[in-house]
Amino acid sequence: MTHTTPTLDIVALGEAMVEFNQRPHEHADDAPLYLQGFGGDTSNAAIAAARAGARVAYLTRLGTDRWGDRLMDLWQQENVDTTPVQRDAQSPTGMYFVSHDAQGHHFSYARAGSAASRMQVQDLAHWADPIAHSQWLHLSGISLAISATACDTAFAAMAQARSSDTRVALDSNLRLSLWPLARAQACIRHAVSLCDLFLPSLEDMTALTGLTQAQDIISWSHAQGAAQVVLKLGAEGALASDGHKQHQLPGHMVQAVDATGAGDCFAGNLLARLSAGDDLWTATAYANAAAALSVQGYGAVAPLPTREAVLEMLHTPSKGTPA
Repeated sequence: MTHTTPTLDIVALGEAMVEFNQRPHEHADDAPLYLQGFGGDTSNAAIAAARAGARVAYLTRLGTDRWGDRLMDLWQQENVDTTPVQRDAQSPTGMYFVSHDAQGHHFSYARAGSAASRMQVQDLAHWADPIAHSQWLHLSGISLAISATACDTAFAAMAQARSSDTRVALDSNLRLSLWPLARAQACIRHAVSLCDLFLPSLEDMTALTGLTQAQDIISWSHAQGAAQVVLKLGAEGALASDGHKQHQLPGHMVQAVDATGAGDCFAGNLLARLSAGDDLWTATAYANAAAALSVQGYGAVAPLPTREAVLEMLHTPSKGTPA
């Protein structure tokens, strides 16, 4: 089965969550204050892509609670199609907390038994059409990790995409608090074999494969079956490869305050630009700039940049320190 004129650019599958992000203390002995926002890696990427101008839908389950309602409102405000979202009266919407210290940002999750973790292969009855009519299906290691049924659903969605000529993008997003390393290694390796574009991070790949050199990680990723690979290098930028040539983009110089969701911002903007017809190198440069903008504010969603802001950064000399 093929489609000729996609009505969507990107459908993202995974778990959206409520976020509580710690703000800086005015005094060392102050009680922590948290800014309420929203997160969930593939949801962040979907919103980032929509802000970049892409036509986006989200595939997930939410609780019928107040937080689920707030997420539905958020997506509608952000022009993300919520038609495929399933509401689950038996389970809550997940949430997480972000704290910050000299070592960076740290996550604490309250997502066990969440509505999204109860997604199952039967949900594809609702999701097959948007997958078949999109240019890209976007998933992550977290999409696979939240439960065994979610993992089965993710693999079935990838198979559905491949049968529909919809390309598959996978972000490694390894969270070892969600599953054992051996299972993560097996599932992510299989997922890479089913994807067209793999978006690993250096840290994730060292944990998954033991590899520490960017070139070795690129080679491993292509060997598993990914035609295109963009290795996210944090402050050092990104390294893109199509299996024939490579291009490294250096990091932008900005004042970074919170890296929560920066990789998701990168993924969403990259897919938005690929959907618009950019080649891998141009899209990677755009995504690299978008991610640098996103680390200058707190939370996963609020700092996601608009297309106008990214274009301005691409034409402005860098200042500050790499992000």
